[in-house]
Amino acid sequence: MTSTSLSLVDAGEPGDRRQGSPVLDLVVPVYNEEHDLEPCVRRLHSYLTERFPYPFRITIADNASTDATERIARRLVQELPAVTAIRLDQKGRGRALQAVWSTSDASILAYMDVDLSTDLAALLPLVAPLISGHSDLAIGSRLSRGSRVIRGAKREVISRCYNVLLHGTLAVRFSDAQCGFKAIRQDVARSLLPMVEDKEWFFDTELLVLAERTGLRIHEVPVDWVDDADSRVDIVSTAVADLRGIARLARSLSAGRLSLDTVRARLGRLPLTAGRPRLLPQLVRFGCIGVVSTIAYLILFVALRGTLGAQPANFLALLLTAIGNTAANRRLTFGVSGRQHAGRHQLQGLVAFGICLALTSGSLVALHSADRAPSGPTELVVLVLSNLAATALRFVLLRSWVFRASRPAGEQP
Repeated sequence: MTSTSLSLVDAGEPGDRRQGSPVLDLVVPVYNEEHDLEPCVRRLHSYLTERFPYPFRITIADNASTDATERIARRLVQELPAVTAIRLDQKGRGRALQAVWSTSDASILAYMDVDLSTDLAALLPLVAPLISGHSDLAIGSRLSRGSRVIRGAKREVISRCYNVLLHGTLAVRFSDAQCGFKAIRQDVARSLLPMVEDKEWFFDTELLVLAERTGLRIHEVPVDWVDDADSRVDIVSTAVADLRGIARLARSLSAGRLSLDTVRARLGRLPLTAGRPRLLPQLVRFGCIGVVSTIAYLILFVALRGTLGAQPANFLALLLTAIGNTAANRRLTFGVSGRQHAGRHQLQGLVAFGICLALTSGSLVALHSADRAPSGPTELVVLVLSNLAATALRFVLLRSWVFRASRPAGEQP
């Protein structure tokens, strides 16, 4: 267990509108920031005093700095109302946030980087949905529409690749995991923090993934961001640590070692349940989705046939449309929402994909055995017929096998 040495200094006597517990506790994690700490904290304090309409506290979290950071932090505490400082004996942004958020009496807990890369005008839009109770967490996003970002190409590519990796491995929906600008409700933090293992840079990602899997609402705010050219983050070591964190978290989720159901029940985020449609409405929805999927499949096959050949084009076109088809049928045809059993549904969907591939590939093999150079229209007709057969079988598999366990108790197919 990590030992911490806490040096919490009284915030003094702020103005009347800040008496009692603050609404917002804004943490600024720092490590050897003797040059940037004072101007950044003074600027942040001035902005909050003049423009933030709720009681606040700024907490400087010193991650075992070896320069004059601690001394400067103490001076700021003495000079500025509603500023506190805490010192830890080990590095790690996640460790600092754990230490402050676990004990804070504020309703809303937030943090931002000391370089203030994010425009402070985004602070109120970040915390307002949490104060109103509409959302549970809020994140600044540099990758969503409306964001304005100035940073080097290298960091831009790394950030986007990291988020693509998260979407592909952990099936997340939030757009930017590592932006240093986030907020969380106190009750949500108290429930999720004990499950977060990482104490460094992967802390943000792990917290967001657990929140999403618990069914919490994550609010995203497009931000104006100017990258700190003097950033001392080791990109390589951070990337390696993040990859390890993704692997560890994926194993924990797949093995069911995290008490997500308990947290979900405690926070009142039980999975949404609704009556599933009867057979005829299911067939109509499935048919509509199937028509769209078949059209998309044929377009892809024709586009890829000339460069890849018949079999590779068939495989790729079927794979791409099968992914979209399964997702659409899961939500629209069979009324399954949320992430519960999503991994199992995907694996079972692969089996259905394999059957469809065998049917369509087998039909192509049979056609080319009978005619070494079939015409394009003939090839398309054979593929349409084989796809119709595969589609019928796919509906039976989805209804009676893949999504059978997702039906409300007592419903019969």
